[in-house]
Amino acid sequence: MMKALILGRTGGIGSAFSARLEASGWDVTGLSRSDGFDLTDQGSVARAAERLGKARFDLILNATGALTVGEGSPEKTIRAVEASAMAAMFALNATGVALALRYFSPLLAHRREGGRAVFASLSARVGSIGDNRLGGWIGYRAAKAAQNQIIRTAAIEIARQHRGAIVVALHPGTVATRLSAGYQPRHAVLTPDQSAAALLEVIAGLSPADTGTFRDWRGEPVPW
Repeated sequence: MMKALILGRTGGIGSAFSARLEASGWDVTGLSRSDGFDLTDQGSVARAAERLGKARFDLILNATGALTVGEGSPEKTIRAVEASAMAAMFALNATGVALALRYFSPLLAHRREGGRAVFASLSARVGSIGDNRLGGWIGYRAAKAAQNQIIRTAAIEIARQHRGAIVVALHPGTVATRLSAGYQPRHAVLTPDQSAAALLEVIAGLSPADTGTFRDWRGEPVPW
């Protein structure tokens, strides 16, 4: 039986991933704030990994993230930057991903020659430096860009230890969840189930040669 670990399982996209995988016969383990898991707390992440013991997973998916932290809103101008808000944004969307990789990537399944295991983290197209033509959302953009660098760097290191490992950043599209509520997108909005279904197809098509890449929900490369 294939096994998956979902970080942020009770969120909109995380729960959709869980439902899809379980319907396909996967054994799914989930971690979320509702059961005390906090990606911004290093001790919480370490304890969660320790509780999993010798469990090994074919897929580890980080579905956590936030466009705003606390009562703030995305900055429309550099003049709106607040140090505390930006630090909180990085703690979840960047540093938290580094902690997830530190403590959970050792739980990727090590299979015989030719096998594969995937660590995928939900990033965002607005984290692309090359694709930034609108400005604004400075803290969120910067934190997601930092996450992308963390993913890329970890992918290089992990590939040296586990040739079948695939570490990728994924853009889920604009999804109708609490994260996007209140913001009018310029393009189509996906349901969590549509996004999860599309991303699972992307994940299924990845090979070790794709490790360290950034893909959208259609499987298309996103510029760094």
